[in-house]
Amino acid sequence: MHDLWHARGDGQNLVTEDVTVVEGDVATISCRVKNSDDSVIQLLNPNRQTIYFRDFRPLKDSRFQLVNFSNSELRVSLTNVSISDEGRYFCQLYTDPPQEIYTTITVLVPPRNLVIDIEKETAVEGEEIELNCTAMASRPATTIRWFKGNKELTGKSEVERWSDMYTVTSQLLLKVGREDDGVPVICLVDHPAVKDLQTQRYLEVMYKPQVRVSQNYPLQGLTREGEPLELTCTAFGKPQPTDMRWLRVDDEMPQHVVVSGSNLLISNLNKTDNGTYRCEASNAVGKSHADYMLFVYDPPTTIPPPTTTTTTTTTIPTTITDTTATTEPAVHGTSVPPTASTEALPTVQLSNASLASRPGSLSAELRVSVPLAILLLFLTS
Repeated sequence: MHDLWHARGDGQNLVTEDVTVVEGDVATISCRVKNSDDSVIQLLNPNRQTIYFRDFRPLKDSRFQLVNFSNSELRVSLTNVSISDEGRYFCQLYTDPPQEIYTTITVLVPPRNLVIDIEKETAVEGEEIELNCTAMASRPATTIRWFKGNKELTGKSEVERWSDMYTVTSQLLLKVGREDDGVPVICLVDHPAVKDLQTQRYLEVMYKPQVRVSQNYPLQGLTREGEPLELTCTAFGKPQPTDMRWLRVDDEMPQHVVVSGSNLLISNLNKTDNGTYRCEASNAVGKSHADYMLFVYDPPTTIPPPTTTTTTTTTIPTTITDTTATTEPAVHGTSVPPTASTEALPTVQLSNASLASRPGSLSAELRVSVPLAILLLFLTS
């Protein structure tokens, strides 16, 4: 760590700076002359023993080493600084009259150890636990800060002084919940001799189960009569729940309900199944439950499509030709007596009974007066 300098001169020809250094580091003392006249510069320790006279070191402490010597500056380094090195060091300039100025070395000591003690290794949700963080043997006294995750908390500190060293203990009272399980509690120190010094403990919190009931089937829509229903119960806790059971609130469980572990199945719903079904889970901390309210709706109604009857009537036109033998020659060698056309022949009446019997059908009556021979030929063809 670099030493911290504060200028001191008081308008004299000599100038120096105060030095703050961390224990074990190097402190550098500088005695400078503004207007040099080749006068002798020397450096003395707090006991006013000469460390350097010009570039000569009378003191046998080899931790002091000459960094720079000239007519305008005497600069000396002190390695492996300890608390015993703290105090005033004097720069002297042999002029007439002689001049003297002092610089102060301040030694910082970071905490030797940082420890968190926790009242209970395992807590139960809702409990208030006590944590203590101790920063030992620092100089000056350290400031302790608490964090739970990224959130800063407030603790109560006590300072104990022993010789020139300080031990600080901070107490934190913390009410824990299930959300705190696995969260780090951090003890961090603010001290000029050290940066980012911290320690942490992870909270272990036990809590009763969290229970949830989900509907597997039907995935969507209403629970209808005649259809199946499948429910699943899930439970999480610390420790993990070991006992899980289904029951029907304010009534007995129907005999046709099948319970298999965390699942409940009704293969054929009916209105008597209406009610509240509860899943209970428990562990060493306690018991919790979740409810499912079942209402069975009527089955869906299906209306058959209307019946449409189509009647098709086909009329085949029939043409009958009236032929007389007096004007036509014989057919296929057969002659017809000429008197046949003049004789009165019986009348034949044909009626379409099947058409007349249907509503909306056509009723036709065909009257044909032809010679009997021609009629018989037509009917047999």
